[in-house]
Amino acid sequence: MTQVVALSGGIGGAKLALGLQHILPPGELTVAVNTGDDFEHLGLSISPDIDTVLYTLAGLANPELSWGRAGDSWNFMAEIERLGGENWYRLGDKDLALHIERTRRLNAGEKLTGITADFARHFGVLGRVVPMSNDLVRTMVITDEGTLDFQHYFVERRCEPVVKGFAYAGAADARLPAQLQEDLQDPSLQAIVICPSNPWLSIAPILEIPAWREALLEVTAPVIAVSPLVNGQAVKGPITKIMSELQLELSSASIARFYEGIIDGFVIDKSEAHVAPEIAVATHVTGTPMKTPVDKQRLAREVLEFARSFGKL
Repeated sequence: MTQVVALSGGIGGAKLALGLQHILPPGELTVAVNTGDDFEHLGLSISPDIDTVLYTLAGLANPELSWGRAGDSWNFMAEIERLGGENWYRLGDKDLALHIERTRRLNAGEKLTGITADFARHFGVLGRVVPMSNDLVRTMVITDEGTLDFQHYFVERRCEPVVKGFAYAGAADARLPAQLQEDLQDPSLQAIVICPSNPWLSIAPILEIPAWREALLEVTAPVIAVSPLVNGQAVKGPITKIMSELQLELSSASIARFYEGIIDGFVIDKSEAHVAPEIAVATHVTGTPMKTPVDKQRLAREVLEFARSFGKL
């Protein structure tokens, strides 16, 4: 039985997903995770957002870096550097084991959905973690220096190039995994929550898949998005830099317009309450920063209570 489907990217989305996991009974949360960031590095298949969600929900995330495994070591990267190899994308030793096993199983013909489900079980994750698609979708960033694949823009270049737009290679032909199709059609579904992830980098790759957009338009449960902005600024990541370069107003109203036609309700931080009249859907104003476990659970409860206020349930 699925009560909530959450759409998530990495760090910010994973925080709300963790809050939802804490307040929902085991098995009633499905987290659909962006795979537009996935890439091959050092011969390995890397799924950064999936791994961040897995580690966060399992209580294994590195609290200092906000990515990778807690208590990891870096012997592998030190040796790569000594050999003159590519060291711009850092892989911890424990993290490396995950990538090696994923790569082995993908090369053997297994699907990313099944591999991810097995990892979640091994880590003791209570909810389901499902890739947005088993098909390859790659986020491409169109910049003043040309088109860059996501990880080279985000990690290697540290978001320095000026963004002109985005492309999502493979999205038009990508399919919805059977597990997610079933969850979205589950009569017990209470809400779809778009977590406070970067709309252009983390959520758009999902929405650009035609089957995903169709499913969200047809679903009877309310679709609620949470703004990633606080007082017009990103809590983490390059959202406001991207918005400025795309000549968008630095407010949650711009985020709401991005989701127009998809969402039924929008959650914004109280620092942005003044833009609520500009938002075309029902809006809930609260504190959205999630610094502590209490913050995460409180926001998760408020999001679901807001969803219950709609007549779709």
